[in-house]
Amino acid sequence: MSFDIKEIVKNRMGENYDLHDKYVNRTMVKVYRTIGFDKVYVRAKGAYLYDKEGNDYLDFLSGYGVFNVGRNRDDVQKVIRDVLDMDLPNMVQLDCALLSGLLAEALVKRTGPALDAVFFNNSGTEAVECAIKFAKCATGRPRILSLTKSYHGLSYGSLSITNDGNFRDGFGPFVPGCEPVEAYEIQDLEEKLKPGDVAAFIVEPVQGKGVKYPKDDFFIKAQELCRKYGTLFICDEVQTGLGRTGKLFAFQHWGLDPDIVTLAKSLSGGYVPAACTITRREIYQKVFSRMDRCVVHSTTFGRNNLAMACGLAVLDILDRENIVENCAKRGEQLMTALRKLQEKHDIIKEVRGKGLMIAIEFQEPKSFALKMAWKGIHAVDKGLFPQMIVTPLLQKHRILTQVAGHGLDVVKILPPLIIGDKEIDRFVNALDDVIEGVGKFPGPVWDFGMNLVKTALTSGYKRAA
Repeated sequence: MSFDIKEIVKNRMGENYDLHDKYVNRTMVKVYRTIGFDKVYVRAKGAYLYDKEGNDYLDFLSGYGVFNVGRNRDDVQKVIRDVLDMDLPNMVQLDCALLSGLLAEALVKRTGPALDAVFFNNSGTEAVECAIKFAKCATGRPRILSLTKSYHGLSYGSLSITNDGNFRDGFGPFVPGCEPVEAYEIQDLEEKLKPGDVAAFIVEPVQGKGVKYPKDDFFIKAQELCRKYGTLFICDEVQTGLGRTGKLFAFQHWGLDPDIVTLAKSLSGGYVPAACTITRREIYQKVFSRMDRCVVHSTTFGRNNLAMACGLAVLDILDRENIVENCAKRGEQLMTALRKLQEKHDIIKEVRGKGLMIAIEFQEPKSFALKMAWKGIHAVDKGLFPQMIVTPLLQKHRILTQVAGHGLDVVKILPPLIIGDKEIDRFVNALDDVIEGVGKFPGPVWDFGMNLVKTALTSGYKRAA
């Protein structure tokens, strides 16, 4: 009997969490079961996930920003099938494949004439590792600067410039020469650049953890300082790139001209991991400087045909369907509706974001009873409260969102860029209802919060971020 994946999935669907508990990440399974995220999704399309009963779940997480163009698109599937049907040679390695050349050409057309050389990777953290190596090799300098509260990935180089203790604990020592710059403090940046030994300064134009970005011209001044001191300026667009913030690249909000850009996540179309590091030709050639160095930086799967085809399909969809423009429009529409909720509910401190990368930050409520409950929750774990928003959004309203980071009172939403009025209305009405529930103490939402506190005290629970 031949291998039948459809039959295997049909017969064993529902064993998901038991299998992971036994063979994969047991602690993650415990977290999902604690917060009520142990759903079994059997199908996905567009902006929705579906369980075996056919219930729809509005996906405002998008696989951490992977599904900008939506899930399981027919046109991306067709491209994959077409490539498979052609029986193309794949990963010959000692050749220059057509599809990787075509995708590189398509990307360069969109980044502008200065960023004209592409290296393909498999993931965001690999793209960042590549950027670090290229910067050090091109400049001959040892140091890399990044912002506090930054997130650039979890392999060693990228973790060394990720300034979040929760991800770093237990994994040191890190790559030497990696230092944080106080977020959006231009004087701190210049002091660290002055010695003249900094290879690169890397930033997320919009930080993924917390959805933070400067409200002033920090990035413009930072880029000028990098030019002054001979430091390369890197924009990490792994989550923000390809339309997420209402522009094709988030650095365009500030009119920046980076030396290196990293992309991943949505370039994959949600199918085959795809990432790239885009830079200036002169930087690229300083790495691959001689014939005997033509493979001094390499990756086995980076230029595989399926990933390249998915990337080409995504770029075509962005152009053909005006996805970036829709993101800007829907982001403004959603932010306006959320700010009306802010006027209604004093527990909402701020609504911020760009395009469809949005944070809703909460604060201590004014009511005495709610204030005491808030203080009690935060005394145990500063990150528990937003889970009291995220869980009922999923359990009661079937909307998938996420807590924005460790120790933050922030809920983050990353919906697919294809959403419309129906999805926006559903989310805003659901959030309004959940916050109304928070205003009832005692009540079900606070009962859930107290259960989280008990779990935290007895088993060291930390919410998923």
